[in-house]
Amino acid sequence: MNMSRARERLVVIGGDAAGMSAASQARRLKGPGELEIVAFEQGHFTSYSACGIPYWVGGDVTDRDRLIARTPEEHRARDIDLRLRTEVTELDLDGQRVRARDVDTGEESWTPYDRLVIATGARPIRPDMPGADAPGVHGVQTLDDGQALLDTLERTRGRRAVVVGAGYIGVEMAEALINRGYEVTVVNRGSEPMSTLDPDMGRLVHEAMEGLGITMVNDAEVTKILTGGDGRVRAVVTEDREFPADVVVLGIGVRPETALAEAAGLPLGPHGGLLTDRSMRVRGHEDIWAGGDCVEVLDLVSGQDRHIPLGTHANKHGQVIGTNIGGGYATFPGVVGTAVSKVCDLEIARTGLREKDARRVGLRFESVTIESTSRAGYYPNASPMTVKMLAEHRTGRLLGVQIVGREGAGKRVDIAAVALTAGMTAEQMTTLDLGYAPPFSPVWDPVLVAARKAAAKVRGSS
Repeated sequence: MNMSRARERLVVIGGDAAGMSAASQARRLKGPGELEIVAFEQGHFTSYSACGIPYWVGGDVTDRDRLIARTPEEHRARDIDLRLRTEVTELDLDGQRVRARDVDTGEESWTPYDRLVIATGARPIRPDMPGADAPGVHGVQTLDDGQALLDTLERTRGRRAVVVGAGYIGVEMAEALINRGYEVTVVNRGSEPMSTLDPDMGRLVHEAMEGLGITMVNDAEVTKILTGGDGRVRAVVTEDREFPADVVVLGIGVRPETALAEAAGLPLGPHGGLLTDRSMRVRGHEDIWAGGDCVEVLDLVSGQDRHIPLGTHANKHGQVIGTNIGGGYATFPGVVGTAVSKVCDLEIARTGLREKDARRVGLRFESVTIESTSRAGYYPNASPMTVKMLAEHRTGRLLGVQIVGREGAGKRVDIAAVALTAGMTAEQMTTLDLGYAPPFSPVWDPVLVAARKAAAKVRGSS
């Protein structure tokens, strides 16, 4: 530990959910006289909801600042030395210091640390192909990215947009662009949109997107992006087709932003994310923690490490890190992979394993799919809902649930998320005492109907 200062210094790299949650929690537990906190953020914003960017772009959220949970000024008022537009370019682990560069002036300096938090997030995947960096081609991961896209939309005369990829960001951005009056084509390499679902459930999303006026092109690989005489994007090209485009949004996923960590020799997992213990301490390094989209986490269902970039996890990581740095004790046990999204009024939710996930880790399973409604069938505005459930062969242990439906469908996945975390079987789920009244559910909730069917199938296969 560096003993040249009377108080310890915590350096945080990254000013969004994990980084600033860690800094804020550490500050709650240790005052300025005990702990100096320096945080570096290369963008213009801190503590914001990246998940809200598609809804801001689409106009559902009219004011960008509504996505900001805590401003830089609020952090500084709590004695956190927050340095915006400052990029950390090197980690010197032996010397316990970081090199940072002012993005605007280019000036560089070293800052020593006693404790280090790496919360560098993730970066949008940009395909290695001609035109991928052309003006008018956008990844959407930060508020700065969202602002850049909005600036392009305001300057662009044409109204043709191509979204590359049909994961959460791709689907949500397609809807946002439709809401802004664009003709939208989604080019997807998979057989159906939303690869976090099994294809049979993804087909329901496909139908909803086409109903919204989005052109879906599945099983298509983008090979290059063409530019015009002005250097700006003009078309997206696949192996056999060309799609005119005035703006292109990349929604093909993200990778952990761990170049700094890799260069410093810190341990990375199979998906490129930092590896930590349950306290979120980087494995093998006593004074370095990491959290958020740059880490891999334990999947409690499969028992393997996964990269799941979600704000819910990042905020929890930050709380755990800040508690441990502040002298308390906290752990992050892992996740079950719960996520929810929407296309117009179609709600999409999943938790646990897909069929291919279960096969990959060597699990045998039974799969059932049921059709039900969000309310009692006789109650006004009851809407259809499809629930798919996977249960382990013979044991009946719940492995995963996917739900696609209208209002009232999506958040039902939380029932399954709790059951997965508790290690329940489908049979045990059938006895859950869930709330019932005709305006909220049929007498047998759709998730329990699926559980009954799965339990019966497990019994029949034993």
